Amino acid sequence: MATGYAELLRARHAVRLLVGTLIGRLPNATAALVIVLFTRAEGGGYTLAGVLSAVYGLATAVGQPLLGRLVDLYGQPRVMFPAALLSALGMALFALVGIDPVTVAAVAVLLAGVATPPLEGGLRALWPGVLKGPEKVHRAYALDAVAQEVMFAVGPLLVTLIVAYWNEAAALLVINGLGVFGALSVVVSPPSRTWRSAPREAHWLGALRSAGLLALLGTFFFVGLALGAIAVAAVSYADDHGEALISSYLLSALGFGALVGGVVYGARHWAGAPERRLIWLVLALAAGYMPLVLVPGVVAMTALAGLSGVFLAPALACAFVVVDRHAPSGTVTEAFSWLVTTFGVGAAAGTAVVGPVIERGGASAGFAVVGAGGVVALLVLLLTKRALSAVSPGSRSAPVAGLAAGPGPASAPVTATENDRNGAAEPGFRTGRQA
Repeated sequence: MATGYAELLRARHAVRLLVGTLIGRLPNATAALVIVLFTRAEGGGYTLAGVLSAVYGLATAVGQPLLGRLVDLYGQPRVMFPAALLSALGMALFALVGIDPVTVAAVAVLLAGVATPPLEGGLRALWPGVLKGPEKVHRAYALDAVAQEVMFAVGPLLVTLIVAYWNEAAALLVINGLGVFGALSVVVSPPSRTWRSAPREAHWLGALRSAGLLALLGTFFFVGLALGAIAVAAVSYADDHGEALISSYLLSALGFGALVGGVVYGARHWAGAPERRLIWLVLALAAGYMPLVLVPGVVAMTALAGLSGVFLAPALACAFVVVDRHAPSGTVTEAFSWLVTTFGVGAAAGTAVVGPVIERGGASAGFAVVGAGGVVALLVLLLTKRALSAVSPGSRSAPVAGLAAGPGPASAPVTATENDRNGAAEPGFRTGRQA
């Protein structure tokens, strides 16, 4: 297991790209927390803090796929770094102005959200050019999913430390300054500078014209809903037991379970079509959510939370492979950005839906929403199996060596500038032509 990951990280540029992307994504990972802390420090209420956080979240949801499309058209450095600077300037304006006037604060947060660079999708577009061979790329996807769990654990801790030793405005500035540094580290690297997307058809739907991608987005909207609901339900459970820290136990256990699951998943080779494997992973994910509705004692509940997270990172890693296979030619970054957006919108919907449910039925009802999200995600996959298994014209969903039976059609010639997965002349990857 360790040997496979060590080999991956020894690949030239791999560590730099992974670490740079994680640092660059810190502002996005901590935005909800730091906006609430700063708003409260400025004398604002929780309602205003929630509204500003929602503005940022919705702006990010809109900006990610749009910027992803621009990256596919114009390359990473021309889009990623200016976007990171603009996003940081938005947060700097928020730190300078505070919450008075509220309109300026909202505009600053809106700017920061919509300009958040699509580093997550950009990294996944780079992996095939950095790591030769589909098995290494799929292991990198698993490592990427695991690294997200680490980032979402470390990010809030970093914010808390900056606030404790300085103040909330400093947290805004430092975190976003680190984000700019991370984005710069990525875009000045040779893989980012030389990456070019494959030719693409000029189509207003872009990546969304793939039926398989739409099926996947529908699935992960409900996975995101389950995760958004579980965060609120965990707080309700902690309130019922008279100790606020209990919610952090549950969420930390969930993150640890996802970390373990992702590491184990990425360490082994998987045969068979990833679309079929994804169904089993989402089934296991939904099954892991179900026992939470029992709300047993704290120790047992913490163990159940850990088990519920085991299949999260594997499901995400497998989803990355499926996106890779179904995104139309020349839309790779945009396609991954849509997955990020849909997941985030689902999480926001989960937090909105579960609140009234908990008020009426308590923590157990809240965790029932979590289980329902997992079940509906599975149903979406089952109902769209045909779309996921179909190869649409112009897509890049040719069978991958070791993952799907049967050879793909002969590859078309690849130009020297097409070094992403759309045009990779590697065994097992097909060069997609325009849709």
